[in-house]
Formats: sequence, structure tokens, C-alpha cells
Amino acid sequence: MEAADLKGAVHYNYNDLQLATNNFGEENILGKGGFGEVFKATLDDKNIVAVKKLHVQHGRVKEDFENEVKLISDIHHRNLLRLLGWSREGSDLFLVLEYMPNGSLDQFLWGSKRGTLDWNQRYEIIFGIARGLAHLHNEFHVKIIHRDIKSNNILLTDDFKPKIADFGLARFLPEDETHVITKFAGTLGYTAPEYALQGVLSDKVDTYSFGVVILEIISGRRSTEVTSDKSTSDYLLEHAWKSYEKKVHMEFIDVTLDLNQHQQEHVMKIIEIALLCTQSPVTKRPTMSEVVLMLQDGQSLGKKELTRPTYVHNHERRIHIGSSKNFVAANTICKNPKQILEANGKLRSERADAKVNVLEEEMNVAKIL
Repeated sequence: MEAADLKGAVHYNYNDLQLATNNFGEENILGKGGFGEVFKATLDDKNIVAVKKLHVQHGRVKEDFENEVKLISDIHHRNLLRLLGWSREGSDLFLVLEYMPNGSLDQFLWGSKRGTLDWNQRYEIIFGIARGLAHLHNEFHVKIIHRDIKSNNILLTDDFKPKIADFGLARFLPEDETHVITKFAGTLGYTAPEYALQGVLSDKVDTYSFGVVILEIISGRRSTEVTSDKSTSDYLLEHAWKSYEKKVHMEFIDVTLDLNQHQQEHVMKIIEIALLCTQSPVTKRPTMSEVVLMLQDGQSLGKKELTRPTYVHNHERRIHIGSSKNFVAANTICKNPKQILEANGKLRSERADAKVNVLEEEMNVAKIL
């Protein structure tokens, strides 16, 4: 890979990055993942950046690296993490990115900083993510689908403004296409069922993931976490639906939040929007531009009716459709996806023969920014 291959992206001198990170010393590590580490770096003794170091032992790393550089080097939006440039040394590849002093959102929801975000901050984070996705989908000169929206891919500025990060899996959607058929790549627990089951990729896949992230922000729970109530074993999306259906949404809200009556009503509307984002089929989901308007106006769903969402369980590998009594085991998906689709009319598709590649959890792409 030569500099000419990554036209438009700034090339950084490896020696400068080595010096700025104190030879990539342990004391400068911000995070680690299966493909490498992220380091805090100080350039010219004043400019602080993040340097993502990627090891190319895995074949897909180089592809993801080049994809990220080419795709977002020209994107500038307040809610998208800016790529400053790239470098390489031997078999190692480097992305130079904006430095986010508050790290990733997940640390504030269930990590070491849990309970430090109030409702206004959480709402602004939800709104900012929505604006970033709307820009990718509708306001850039091409439609870009992120494909891996999740809480640890949302970074926070020093004043808790969100920036969507990690575009290694992102891809263009051709202007004249509503969707494409592709292999699944992402994180189970956040991904839309039509994408995990059939490989049908559209901008509504990001909408679904965004809905799940909203529910994480409101509840302070992981999407794959099971409720602590011994009488049930509901995952987050199912718990959200039952709370909404029974009108006991306060049981769903993060216990660290102290909400007044007005805020409780606001949260209920946001939960409705999240559930709308996770509806199936995809035609029931709003575009991200529509979501921005709903969030901005504080409006409820109006005449739109919600139905029980379809959700993909991570640990059990089960895809639940419409009812907790009606499920198919995901380990069967890889064996005979067409049979499953035909057996379940709600997911019937003329593209049933599309190749399905549901990745096991331990093989999910490791994300460290």
C-alpha cells in the first residue's frame, strides 16, 4: 500500500508518532483490542491526538484500515470522529485520530464512570449520535452505512459531546440502490435481524443499532445483559418492550438517574423513538433524518403504532420474532438459512438464498476506538 493509494489522507512520519507516544509506551495506552492498541500522543509538544496501531497478522485488518482512511478522510462533522491521517511501519498500520479526553460512552453507562451522566447529558449524546448518522446517510455526497454502531464506538469530548468512531466496517450504498446483499460484519446484540439473517444491508441497519444504543443509554445496561429479575430472562430490547407495553417504563430507567416528572415523560418519548428504530420490517423504521426531527421536536409517535420488535440474542444465538414463544436457534442459521426464512413468514424474502455469515461472538471485530 503506497501513499498514492490513500489519496486525500495526510501521511504522518512514523518516527514522529514514535516520539509522540514515547515509543508506544504502556503508560500512553488508551485501549486495547484484538487487532492492536490505541495510544495517546503529543505532537510538537502541544497537539494531543490518538494513534490507533493495527497489527496486520489478520487478513482483514489491512482492508478495514484502507476502508476507514479512504471513506472518512474528507468527512467533517461535529458528531463524527475526525481522521487526521495515517502511517505505516513494517507490518504495522497507524491511524491518527482526534483525541477524546472522556473516552467511550460505555464507560459511563456500566464501566468505571457509571452514574456520572445526568439525563440532559444523556439526551444530548443521543441527539448528537442521531445527527452524526443523519449526516452519513443523507447529508454527505454519498450514503455511508457505519455497520457497527454501539456504545463503545461512541467517544465523548471534554464537554460530553458524542463522536461516532471506528469506520473500519463502514461502506458506501450505491446511489440507485435501497440496499445491498453482503456478508454480515458487526456486533451481535446491536445488529438488525434482516442483516444478521439475510445479509440485507441498508441505512436502516444503523437505525436499528442506534435504537439499541438509546436503550443502553437510558437503562445503563448492555444490550446483551439479562434482567436481574429471577422470574424473567429478558435481554435489553425485550425488557424495554415489556416495560413500554405495561407502562412501567420507570422500571427500565437507570437507577442512578434522579428524574423529575417532566424528565420522566421525556424519557418515555425517547424510549418510544428507540422502539420505533428497532421495528421490523425495515419500512417501519424511520430514517435518521426523521429521527433527528422527532428528537428535536420532542414529539411522540403520533399515529404510528409500535409492534413487538425482532431481536437477535447474542449469547444464546437466538433470533426472536414477534413473540417470546416463537424463536429460531441461530446456530441453525448457518446450516440452512432458507429453511428458517421460509418457516417464518414474517422474515420471508425473495433474497432467501443470500449468503448468511453470522459471526460467533468471540470472532466479532475487536473495537478499541
